Amino acid sequence: MQAIEAFFRGRIWMKQFIPFPKELVQEVIDRGDAIVISGISADGECGRCQETSPDYVISYACATCGKVCSYCRTCIKMGRISSCTELVLWTAPAILNAGPRAFGWNGSLTPLQANASKAIADSIQKGADHLLYAVCGAGKTEILFSPIHEALQKGLRICVAAPRTDVILELSPRFKQAFPDALIHTLYGDSPEQTGYGEIILATTHQLYRFQEAFDLLFVDEADAFPYSLDPSLERAVKKAAKPSAPVIYISATPSKTLQKQIAEHSTIFRRYHGATLPVPAYRAMWNYERHLRKGKLPSPLKDWIEDKLRKKQPFLLFFPSIQLIELASPLLHKIDCAIAAVHSKDPYRKEKVMQLREGALAGLATSTILERGITIPHLQVAVVGADHRVFDRAALIQIAGRVGRSAKDPTGDVIFFHNGITRQMDAARQEILFYNKEEKA
Repeated sequence: MQAIEAFFRGRIWMKQFIPFPKELVQEVIDRGDAIVISGISADGECGRCQETSPDYVISYACATCGKVCSYCRTCIKMGRISSCTELVLWTAPAILNAGPRAFGWNGSLTPLQANASKAIADSIQKGADHLLYAVCGAGKTEILFSPIHEALQKGLRICVAAPRTDVILELSPRFKQAFPDALIHTLYGDSPEQTGYGEIILATTHQLYRFQEAFDLLFVDEADAFPYSLDPSLERAVKKAAKPSAPVIYISATPSKTLQKQIAEHSTIFRRYHGATLPVPAYRAMWNYERHLRKGKLPSPLKDWIEDKLRKKQPFLLFFPSIQLIELASPLLHKIDCAIAAVHSKDPYRKEKVMQLREGALAGLATSTILERGITIPHLQVAVVGADHRVFDRAALIQIAGRVGRSAKDPTGDVIFFHNGITRQMDAARQEILFYNKEEKA
């Protein structure tokens, strides 16, 4: 019974996919420890993601029940929810507090980091939302460790959510080292099954569809990133997953003006933890780069840059505006050096390739914007191919530039914007980085 409670606590789950014997599940429901609700309510609201728009809650002839049902398109990637779907929610009293938890992080914070960490802890104590606005490489994760440890000591259940799987995968080993005896679950698309009552949940924001009033404290990392920034259902998922009194801590290097206005409590850090300034992007014209690639030829400026990095044995990322261009460039890059690979959102080996780049097995990666965040690799150099493309907005370009110079041992490096004409977004990104550097020196 403890195992089923640990699994259910704070979750919404489709009854037919619960990983426990049907008889045990029914016993729990009959006893009143859990309730069953309809997947789509009579009012047309999805019981999992709270979608109500008729554009996303659609009627259809249901083969399961033989009637006209509605289903939800918004959260369909998590498994289809229909009117006849039974969702199970746990309602019994909460598990008792687990007790003291060890703190395995032995690092130290700079004065700016320490001030931000204390401000976040104060907001949590008051039950107030908070925005941590800190540049790439400011040490945002380390700033969170102390407030999270304090929350664990109080028996609070904590979630750290981010829009991108890569960010969650990067956080997981660091959290397991910092909190060695806390049960930590890492949830993302196709993540392995994890049992027990997760005291800390690291999850992509889509996974929060499956939680309801589960968390006493919730952190949203990369709060400005796609898809969270453009999908109202994910914002609803965050609010739904948090208990009514739970504070939400938003973390971003490039928060929107709207987010800055919405959150009253702020901490700002415009200095990297090692004290060095942010690398400033350089512009380099690369006319008709797309036409060159379609003709099976790497533009000379790009080829020269890559060969320079190979000579210096510096790992690099090449950001392309589309998967199609990555696939065109990949065989051309492979001809220069077979240790240059390609990766994008649809690549099932994305995690392994990033690890190979980090370990030196790969010299470089051609990638989409999927790796603009959450990646820390020593000595990394970065080039954007087609920085003038609309997919590279100000925030994306700042985040890409932020991959460089993150190590205290090597705080500098190349950030090159190869372009077919300078755009306002490119200039906005560059000016914002210069502003951060100016503030850092002030």
